[in-house]
Amino acid sequence: MNKLIFFSLSIAAVMAHPYYQLQIPNGATVPDPCNPGSIWLAVGHYDPIHHTQLKNLFAQDFAAAGHVWTVALCQKDSDGDGATNGAELGDPNCVWTVGATPEQAASGHPGICNPVESCSYTCGCHGHNCGK
Repeated sequence: MNKLIFFSLSIAAVMAHPYYQLQIPNGATVPDPCNPGSIWLAVGHYDPIHHTQLKNLFAQDFAAAGHVWTVALCQKDSDGDGATNGAELGDPNCVWTVGATPEQAASGHPGICNPVESCSYTCGCHGHNCGK
């Protein structure tokens, strides 16, 4: 019985995070700057697939905005690569709302600079020294 409860709680914890993909434009189709042609599913994390404790700068800004896509968050350049979060996520005019279709496809990652070599992030880094 304990195993069943643990398994159920584990599934719930894993399933809760994809909710955030729906709260940002193109949240499920953000390009992976480390692997062109791939998708970075865990947008707020330094690991492209897994939801880890360590959050990237975009996740920190998203949390500070109350986990809501705001004009201020859209206009911010969380990863410091010269492109706003909105431009990278396909909402360059900061008009997207939850459930709507973004103006454009995502062209970059708001939490991992592009090109990756231009910042302190190292592809494949999932530890405490991944970001700036």
